Amino acid sequence: MAVTATGRRIRKRKLKAEINVVPYIDVMLVLLIIFMVTTPLLNLGTDIKLPDSKAMALSTPKEPIVVSIYADGAYALMAQGPDSNKSVTGTQLQDELGAIHRNNPEATVLVRGDRSATYQALMAGIDRINAAGISRISLISQPAGTVQQ
Repeated sequence: MAVTATGRRIRKRKLKAEINVVPYIDVMLVLLIIFMVTTPLLNLGTDIKLPDSKAMALSTPKEPIVVSIYADGAYALMAQGPDSNKSVTGTQLQDELGAIHRNNPEATVLVRGDRSATYQALMAGIDRINAAGISRISLISQPAGTVQQ
């Protein structure tokens, strides 16, 4: 340490190595609000209450063909993208899936069955998919413990 003419010591200030986190917290809160506002807008498709399951997730095809089966036994087909969901009858479903199968024999159909639909309604829908020639069928379920709107 240095000494002055009067014999007093001069203290050098130690540098503080701190990070000011207040601006980071502000940015985080803004991002949180943005995500909270935009998340409900991302819900595409139809409202179906899926059954719970503890099964592991499988890989999803690039362009999935999704057949929705409602509680009243009605069908909806989503084949050309997320915005192409349309209601169809049983014979229309079978005809359209048959055309898809002729173009792509390796096509996989994902079945979204409403949790209040009867087992018979789900099996009738799966039978129609099989009758169209498609044998690769997977069921979609909601992961156990998640809240569904």
